[in-house]
Amino acid sequence: MRVPFVDLSAQYNCIKADIDKAIASVIQDAAFIGGKYVKDFELAFAHMYGVKHVISCANGTDSLYIILKMLGVSGGDEVITVANSWISSSETISQAGARPVFVDVHPDYFSLDEAQLESKISPRTKAMVVVHLQGQMCDMDFIQSFCKKHNIYLIEDCAQSHFSEYKGKKAGTFGIASSFSFYPGKNLGAYGDAGCIMTDDDLLSEKFTMYARHGALIKHQHQIEGINSRMDGLQAAILCAKLPYIHDWTNRRIENAQYYNQQLLSVSNIQIPIVRAHTKHTFHLYVIKAERRDQLAEFLKKEGIETAIHYPTALPNLKAYHYLGHPPQDFPIATSLQDKILSLPMYPELTEEMIAYVGNAINRFYQ
Repeated sequence: MRVPFVDLSAQYNCIKADIDKAIASVIQDAAFIGGKYVKDFELAFAHMYGVKHVISCANGTDSLYIILKMLGVSGGDEVITVANSWISSSETISQAGARPVFVDVHPDYFSLDEAQLESKISPRTKAMVVVHLQGQMCDMDFIQSFCKKHNIYLIEDCAQSHFSEYKGKKAGTFGIASSFSFYPGKNLGAYGDAGCIMTDDDLLSEKFTMYARHGALIKHQHQIEGINSRMDGLQAAILCAKLPYIHDWTNRRIENAQYYNQQLLSVSNIQIPIVRAHTKHTFHLYVIKAERRDQLAEFLKKEGIETAIHYPTALPNLKAYHYLGHPPQDFPIATSLQDKILSLPMYPELTEEMIAYVGNAINRFYQ
């Protein structure tokens, strides 16, 4: 049996008529940049989230950069973020002119360890980018209190946590602004790069929009110098076509994770995902911690099972951040996870038969 890590074709075939109609409509209207379809998506996503403003962008990385830039993050500032994430979470801090300050990860949840935050504060700390990794939210009660105590901006990186929840409140609705990616493999994915910013702040919404549109709210009336970061009409229409299915897809991911748990619970050589209390984990990724990880991955590959590693090198251990002067032992948990974390296939169209096949293969490897 072949079990792909993600099967975007399977999703397309399930809603082919909707997608084909959306694409044809954009082509018919020649609405490729801006226009009706982009505005429709912004309004629909904002409505589903219950927020005032969604500002579409070219990609999730841009959305983080725009937030930081328009909040006034600049040279001399420090911004706290997690040691285990995609580089967008930290490179945008540097691009804004600030210095990323990394926090080691929690040994159970693999996301930011809230207990270490106080040790990272300095007089230069301006903001914090909290990353809701793999579909599971951080302890937002603690983080909100921490940011309020130190009078710093709370920014949420929700690239992997569409419609995740903490105590019934959605990811992206806790901070001053939040960033979303709609990269094709995300829980809500476009057919190319796309992203957005979410905020309830009217003034910031205007500033985000202006900066992403060459510094102009009205064409040719440039109030500032900005950048070009626009979601194209095709991606917006595709996202609109997918939106009605997102809650069903999320429920299927959660069900698939529960079935994985049943298959793997008795395997002593691995740790299955631990779900934080009071959270709705939407399982963008199903990540295990495995002994002999590389050998397991190679065995699964031979069995037709695709896996991935998120992420093979902790951010502060990358060459890009050698200038910060951190030895690996500064982040012992993130460093140790580099050789143990393994992401198993996870998507709504995954069948119980496929999950059982993966579970059986992992059991056979360790036996």
